[in-house]
Amino acid sequence: MDGATRESTARELYDAYEQLVPVDRLSTRFTDMTLEDAYEIQLLQIRERLAAGRTVIGHKVGLTSMAMQRQLGVNQPDYGHITDDMIFLEHLPIDVSRYLQPKVEPEVAFVLKRPLAGPGVTVHEAIAAVDFVLPAIEIIDSRIRDWKIGILDTIADNASSGGIVLGSTPVGVGDLDLRLSGCILQRNGEVIATGAGGAVLGSPLSSLVWLANTVGPLGITLEPGHVVLPGSQTASFAVAAGDTITARFGGIGSVTARFSGPTTSEGAS
Repeated sequence: MDGATRESTARELYDAYEQLVPVDRLSTRFTDMTLEDAYEIQLLQIRERLAAGRTVIGHKVGLTSMAMQRQLGVNQPDYGHITDDMIFLEHLPIDVSRYLQPKVEPEVAFVLKRPLAGPGVTVHEAIAAVDFVLPAIEIIDSRIRDWKIGILDTIADNASSGGIVLGSTPVGVGDLDLRLSGCILQRNGEVIATGAGGAVLGSPLSSLVWLANTVGPLGITLEPGHVVLPGSQTASFAVAAGDTITARFGGIGSVTARFSGPTTSEGAS
């Protein structure tokens, strides 16, 4: 792709995000599109958001499970940016009408106390850089019509980012085995999935290391106070107005997200 095509594609995705009108799959329209193109299209949109007053407060890692990698025919994760307008408070209603086709994923969020700058970051350095972890629910959304995506499409679309709900009880990472920490995901009180941290590249810490070493050569440092979402412990699930989603993590606690919309009452439970 040439520079002009990258810029026009970034503008198309940015407008789809703002106007809630999906676009057709990029990778079938631009057969010469590369990973470099996809990440540059993502960055062009992030620069536009920064110019509009937004702030990058962290990153997310996607495609961390073997199942998702096989589904998209890839052998590596991807990453996207988290901006300040993506954070929602636990239990307060989230209007689904701000999204096109939202889904939720349960994750253990890292909050950093020290910078991490790759390449060469090791697991023990990553552990030392983590201040605490929080239970989290990630809201993913695709600006690509009907979720018909490959890895190039999701990367260009900021790794299908939508929003984050963070729990309010911090837990130190030192005494946790994040590989074995189990997860129960509930929708409206019913269990819809279970998982464990080992589904995330073997351990969520491996995902944090991968991210630091991947973005470091690009001049990006994971900063103190930043939130890192390492990847989902279960499959993703669609949500609609009226849904209440709770994720419970062994040794870490729980987090709840409530979804509202034009068809539900704000006072509904």
